[in-house]
Amino acid sequence: MAAAAGAEQVREILEPAVAAQGLVLDDVEIHRAGSRSTVVVSLDLAEDDEGELDLDRVSDATRAVSDALDAADLIAGHYTLEVGSRGVDRPLTERRHFVRAVGRTVTLQLADATTVAGRLTEVVDTEIVVVPVKPGLKGRRPTVGEPVRVALTDVRDARVEVDLTGLGPVDDEAGADAGQES
Repeated sequence: MAAAAGAEQVREILEPAVAAQGLVLDDVEIHRAGSRSTVVVSLDLAEDDEGELDLDRVSDATRAVSDALDAADLIAGHYTLEVGSRGVDRPLTERRHFVRAVGRTVTLQLADATTVAGRLTEVVDTEIVVVPVKPGLKGRRPTVGEPVRVALTDVRDARVEVDLTGLGPVDDEAGADAGQES
């Protein structure tokens, strides 16, 4: 019978299995309820991976994670395994998270207690660039501010905001002629 394992022990077992799938093990959580446990594994893409974390990749990773857990026999009793992506509500904590969020609206809480909100436009070395955008009132266009450069070390909390405005990264060449007949 396996002993109760901590998330760090499980992480050590799972990281090689996830890496073999070309993915990054972002987080491991273990929730216990009586004799049952739920192991929640969050996956992410590597920073330079231009693919998607689609269902096929998650499925392959789930099999690898399950096999690694079974072989290690770390989880006592019955457990439920949940494998998926980080999700939109998780904070951005690693450089690769910011790279994936380029083009999205973010809200940053900085070390000096200020807040920066706007469109994340780029990640350069150890800095991010956010263009503040204030929504327009009563059908007016949003107000776009000057780009703000922020060191990643100054970010205390960062989250992607759900953006239902239809704004996205703009391709300047295609954007200028969009919707016009030629």
